[in-house]
Amino acid sequence: MKTVITSTGDSLDADFDLRFGRAGWFCLFDEETGAIDFEENEFKDVNGGAGTRAAEKMVEMGVKKVISGDFGPKAKDLLDKFGIQMVVLQADDQTIADIVNRMRA
Repeated sequence: MKTVITSTGDSLDADFDLRFGRAGWFCLFDEETGAIDFEENEFKDVNGGAGTRAAEKMVEMGVKKVISGDFGPKAKDLLDKFGIQMVVLQADDQTIADIVNRMRA
């Protein structure tokens, strides 16, 4: 299952980003293979609709779960529509590695 974790950077040492649509990066973690890849969020600086566009990107990427700190109402609706699970974490003091290691445990 592919999971996206919102990230401030493109490495496991990067901090978890509490924002979904405005996150700097998306960490794509494949729970079956253990593969990890980072993709820059091309919508982080758009004037409007960042959450909706990011949600559409999750659908394109085949993601089944997104871990972030917050989801806007339109992004929530779209993710719900496509059956993508949303996990809300309020832990802004964690790195991507911390979250991935918890998922592997």
